[in-house]
Amino acid sequence: MADQNSDLAQALQDVTQRVELLVREEVALAKAEMSEKMSRLVKGAVFGIIAGVFAVFALIYLLHSLSWGITSILGEDNPWLGFLIVGVLLIIFGAIGGLIARRMIKKGSPPTPQMAIEEAQLIKGTLTASPSAHPVGPVGARQAPQPASQEVRR
Repeated sequence: MADQNSDLAQALQDVTQRVELLVREEVALAKAEMSEKMSRLVKGAVFGIIAGVFAVFALIYLLHSLSWGITSILGEDNPWLGFLIVGVLLIIFGAIGGLIARRMIKKGSPPTPQMAIEEAQLIKGTLTASPSAHPVGPVGARQAPQPASQEVRR
């Protein structure tokens, strides 16, 4: 009886250690996944800021020169038409930069550790399932022999 109690105590200690290890690994996975997604969000924000800076500089440096160039081609009577054409072109370039930034931000959001959540659900399902449903144990462990009715005969 004492031998059986010590085996049970050893088994409980073993299970406790493995559960602690699983929890630590899940937390590490969640941290890694969150840092990857945050990195993508930051990259998307940086591209968005860069797109905005390009739009501002484009407005300052190109608007006047291009507008006056178009005005000289169309004639001196319509200076506003050159400025309108250049403004529309700059809005198109800004939209392209904004779409690239949006795509980068979408790849990183929502910043949830999806892989860690799925892994935790698998572990929970394994622990709550009946013993015959899923064999639990280390890889390569010996399994109990199957009854003769379930063996594959050659």
